[in-house]
Amino acid sequence: MANAVITMLNRPFESWSQAKRQGWATVLLAVVFAVYPFLTDDDSNIDTIANAMSYATLALGLNIVVGFAGLLDLGYAAFFAIGAYYYGIFTAYQVMPHWSSGWEPLAFLGLVEKVNQGSGDLVHFTLSFWLALPTGALVAGFFGLMFGAPTLRLRGDYLAIVTLGFGEIVPIVARNADSITNGAAGLNGVAGPKIGSYHFGVDATPYYYVGMGLVAILIFSSIRLRDSRIGRAWMAIREDETAASAMGINLRNFKLLAFAIGASFSGFTGVFFVSKLQVATPEMFNFSVSSMLIVMVVLGGMGSVWGVVVGAALLQLLQTWILPRSTDLVRYIGESVGSDWLMSADLVQWTQMFFGLIIVVMMLFRRDGLIPATRAQPKLELEEQHADVKRGGFVNVDRIPRWNPQPGNALEIKDVTVRFGGLVALNKVNLTVPAGGVVAVIGPNGSGKSTLFNAITGLVTAEGSIKFEGHELIGLRPDEVLAKGVARTFQNIRLFPKLTVLENVLIGEHCRLKTGPAGAVLRPPSVRAEEKGALRTALDIIGLFGNRLTPRANHTVSGLSYANRRRVEISRALASRPHILLLDEPTAGMNPNETLELAEQIGELNDMGLTILIIEHKLDVVTRLANRVTVLDHGDVIAEGTANEVQRNEEVLTAYLGRAHRAKIEAQDAAEAVAAGGNANG
Repeated sequence: MANAVITMLNRPFESWSQAKRQGWATVLLAVVFAVYPFLTDDDSNIDTIANAMSYATLALGLNIVVGFAGLLDLGYAAFFAIGAYYYGIFTAYQVMPHWSSGWEPLAFLGLVEKVNQGSGDLVHFTLSFWLALPTGALVAGFFGLMFGAPTLRLRGDYLAIVTLGFGEIVPIVARNADSITNGAAGLNGVAGPKIGSYHFGVDATPYYYVGMGLVAILIFSSIRLRDSRIGRAWMAIREDETAASAMGINLRNFKLLAFAIGASFSGFTGVFFVSKLQVATPEMFNFSVSSMLIVMVVLGGMGSVWGVVVGAALLQLLQTWILPRSTDLVRYIGESVGSDWLMSADLVQWTQMFFGLIIVVMMLFRRDGLIPATRAQPKLELEEQHADVKRGGFVNVDRIPRWNPQPGNALEIKDVTVRFGGLVALNKVNLTVPAGGVVAVIGPNGSGKSTLFNAITGLVTAEGSIKFEGHELIGLRPDEVLAKGVARTFQNIRLFPKLTVLENVLIGEHCRLKTGPAGAVLRPPSVRAEEKGALRTALDIIGLFGNRLTPRANHTVSGLSYANRRRVEISRALASRPHILLLDEPTAGMNPNETLELAEQIGELNDMGLTILIIEHKLDVVTRLANRVTVLDHGDVIAEGTANEVQRNEEVLTAYLGRAHRAKIEAQDAAEAVAAGGNANG
């Protein structure tokens, strides 16, 4: 019956797109919140919702840091305190220097006023709430940059411990800086907002609407950032820092950006929160606030904008309604059964325990939160799974511009040595790759092939010289190497598993896009045009593989087959528009048909002018593709030449190919000799 009713209600909206449904749902939700104060005369409920809105804005800021960028920040409340004290100091009667004529320009601007409290003329700061909101965000963002610059080199638990320490330091400073913050007693008499001659005072309703506006602004900003070049870079860092840097993302800069924007959201909220309470004390910003915000993000869904808002609302409901009323119920039961322990129970004091239980339950049963950031896509129909791929190359290859390699060598590697402690992984390796050519690197496992790729792309420190198109690569970061035109895949596939096929390929275009945080939020025409072009390019590249990837464009890559994940990784590398493509065992794990198909497609890339350096164990692929082959063994080059030449090299046969291949070569030589003799006799 219930399903029938839901189906009937949904029928008029079946033709609407998902975006249209979400838009109208948002409008309806906004209307409900806008009219709510007119439907109740209970000021405490309005005040509770206003408080929930302030925590929602805090959770949105933490979601930037933890949910988008994957940086575990346990001291986030510190920036909340910075924003609150910033506004409190410049409105309360605490910091009052002596008046002089130098203050008159600020008095003219309405930022200070002259007062006399019986000991001469003093300065009273009168910073406007509406000016304090953006400037408080900037101040907190500045401290986020200052704190993040030395600490964001750390990862995981180490970063969490350092942020936890910072979160404890700020309240301690506030408690001990008596002359500025009034110490443990806190700042009293913080000015409330006013519009013209109207002062907000203690009425909760105007704060409710301000909070509603702040939530709307930060939701809007969060969604715009998430769906931009900036947000994709953060999520790539969250999923795999190594792959993110190899795709052209400057890890340090984008981590700092996430930290600064998250801190600015917190400072923004701090101004609102302290203006509402009109008091600021150190206890308002302790670790319990940071832990509560973490729970909000985990409960709602890390990376989910609407999820963290729902999480904030539910936890506020838990603290202000569920636990107090549950306490009343427990005490009533205690009176009924004559239990002194139940009669004295106070579940509100156990709030942190309930937070811990929520995290445990979510980690065990719903790690993606109540509203996951990525929703599962329906399985493909049978006809959609059919691969419309022509044999001999890509589909719709005319949509991709050709490469125009210049004469000469594209890549020149001279005397490259890589050491890991006392182990020499590469020993004075020399290698050249002609522009527009295909060079293969083969050798036994542990011979240094992947280490060579890591040295070229800046993932390991190397000695010697690696020049690409005349530019020295040694000493460059991976993102700088990609900017020079060197893209790669990995031996063990390194995709961003929680992101879709389309998002993975769009991340490959990162270095070719220029949108910054302001452009991502405001979306001027130039940014919209850039994003539209990036989307079109990504779909064209995905379309190269026909129906292998196109119907799966909005599916997360973690659910793809092994072969399709390989195709996505190659598509992502192609999206950067490289001048040379480094393929690390691209056909590993594929069956013969998949291997042949991919080999043909790699060959077509080369026919289009793309220079390729490939590591491969399948000799039929090497013979089919490579103009020249280099053989490594224990970090040394033991042979170079064509595929036929290196297969007959005695050192290569001994170190790599083995007796079975030796017998095969001898049989081929014998057959060729017999055939040659027969032709001569004829």
